[in-house]
Amino acid sequence: MQAGSNTTIKSVSTKNPDKGIRGFLKKCKEQQALLWMTIPFVIWVVIFKYLPVWGWSMAFQNYKPALSFSEQEWVGFKHFIFLFTDDRFLGVLRNTLAQSLINLVLGFVTAITLAVLINELSNMKFKRVVQTISYLPHFLSWVVAAALVSSVLSIDGIINEILMGLGFINEEILWLGVGEYFWGILGAAETWKNVGWNAIIYLAAISMVDQEQYEAAKIDGASRIQRIFHITIPGMKSVIIVLLIMNIGYILESGFEPQYLLGNGQNVEYSENIDVFVIKYGISMFNFSLATAAGMFKTVISFVFLIAANSLSKKMGQGGLY
Repeated sequence: MQAGSNTTIKSVSTKNPDKGIRGFLKKCKEQQALLWMTIPFVIWVVIFKYLPVWGWSMAFQNYKPALSFSEQEWVGFKHFIFLFTDDRFLGVLRNTLAQSLINLVLGFVTAITLAVLINELSNMKFKRVVQTISYLPHFLSWVVAAALVSSVLSIDGIINEILMGLGFINEEILWLGVGEYFWGILGAAETWKNVGWNAIIYLAAISMVDQEQYEAAKIDGASRIQRIFHITIPGMKSVIIVLLIMNIGYILESGFEPQYLLGNGQNVEYSENIDVFVIKYGISMFNFSLATAAGMFKTVISFVFLIAANSLSKKMGQGGLY
């Protein structure tokens, strides 16, 4: 009896893998058109995302472009030690974290608020106009956007004229010349440029909410504010969580173009982030090893933050990316 049961178990264990492989191959055959469509994307990912990882070896070398790989001088963690003991880099790291957190908070709050407000508009034509106007700045290059921001905040710009007209200030302020103002200016500029575009995904999430819930809430006497807080926002919960986790993964990616274009010698202590640091003190000064070390540090920390945020979200029962 025991031998027969063992035979049965063996036959099941040998059949299941074959069936699984056959089933997988059958699915691949059925969906071969989709698989062929993914090949260009897979090639792009391998070339631009995985092959460059080999370049991380420069972070552990005194890299010289004229020498071959075997001729490079290996220095271990020398460049990482320099980064973590350099006061300038620590200030750059502070700026990066502060700018990212400001952009994260403002980006989420403003995009969700705008999506809710647009959803509450009953006039469809006016709704489309508002939505179009809100996301148009997203299509401006940062060169144009930075020029507009600089013009508005200049000595004879409209901001100084309005504030002086209202009596809030007695003389013009060179806003981009005061370092303490830069984080706020950057956050406002990022919000103005991207709020409409970021709101689109929340509007899509709101459109998936069952309309019968709103009708039932109206019958129960719920006000518009109550419907927003108890139906609309909870309906966006899953989307908000996923986007929050993804943005936490980019916590050290505070940007490059706005900081580089709006930064100057007067606000450099607050405008310079890791990406600008890499360009100035890595690429421009041909210290490729230092630039690679800084970029590697940013990538590793971002990956750790992403995994930690996803794990914490799943432990709290809020779902995650996987």
